[in-house]
Amino acid sequence: MNSLPKYVVSSTLGDDLEWNNSRVLRGDAVAEVSKLKQQPGEDILLYGSNQLFNTLLDHRLIDDFRLWVFPLVLGSGKHLFRDREQPTKLQLADTTTFRTGVVVLCYGRP
Repeated sequence: MNSLPKYVVSSTLGDDLEWNNSRVLRGDAVAEVSKLKQQPGEDILLYGSNQLFNTLLDHRLIDDFRLWVFPLVLGSGKHLFRDREQPTKLQLADTTTFRTGVVVLCYGRP
């Protein structure tokens, strides 16, 4: 992980990030991620931001995503998907089940 390039979308962080090989993306996240997707290299992974996830999903910048389902009910939390005017159709591409009961569902667009 440390050797991989990392991008942080933020309007408040400074340019001096502690994690190795990290840089801040400022301004229009859609435009910045679009530029990244046009560059050669590995897949772009997104962790921990339902706001950015929904923005990129709305602009068709997510090719596929993996939902990790854990056998644990907490009772509250943030919604992954925000309310939408139009439904977003998805197609199940793959599933992985672990001995622990965790299931990973991989979805893409049809």
